[in-house]
Amino acid sequence: MATEFDWARRAGSIKGVANALSYMHRDCSPPWIHSDITGNNVLLDGDYEAHVSNFGTARLLKPDSSNWTLVVGTLGYIAPELAYSSADSEKCDVYSFGIVALEVLMGKHPSDLVSSSCQPLTLSIQFDSGTFPQDVLDRHLSLPLDKDTRDVVSIAKPALACLRVNPHHRPTTRKVCRGLSIQAPLGKPFSDVGLSELNGVHG
Repeated sequence: MATEFDWARRAGSIKGVANALSYMHRDCSPPWIHSDITGNNVLLDGDYEAHVSNFGTARLLKPDSSNWTLVVGTLGYIAPELAYSSADSEKCDVYSFGIVALEVLMGKHPSDLVSSSCQPLTLSIQFDSGTFPQDVLDRHLSLPLDKDTRDVVSIAKPALACLRVNPHHRPTTRKVCRGLSIQAPLGKPFSDVGLSELNGVHG
């Protein structure tokens, strides 16, 4: 039930996915890339802990290789650069993670926030400067308050950064994990925070 999957549990599940990807990208030797991070490939257990599944498209990331391969993945989650290049990288997983993170916050695929790029397989982030988080959050839940507000912002910031069209401008999964752990005071009411202000983490 959507209401049982509350803001705190959603934040915890997103952190679980980020930690799993960071482990694959940074702690495995050689590193792995999943290549198909979607809501369908993240399983929740009875405690709402997230587990990344379906490694059928996963591959080793070889530092001495350009990693050119056939484009794989699920429509709506594929990184924009794969529309013109089949050079897969961890930043493709990062982009897909950003889509999934917003999907968890919104309760649906974030097609309202992203638009089709020049290629039909990919999406790029575009939103009006007057769009506010409360306008797009899952309406099955009450608007977040207090700590829940900080949880939502701590997810939205790195998620939006993950959707930058240029893969070099997206954070690494390690940076994402750090960003998810930061719950800085907003400095203004949540209702006054526009999506355009949530610029995310860098590097």
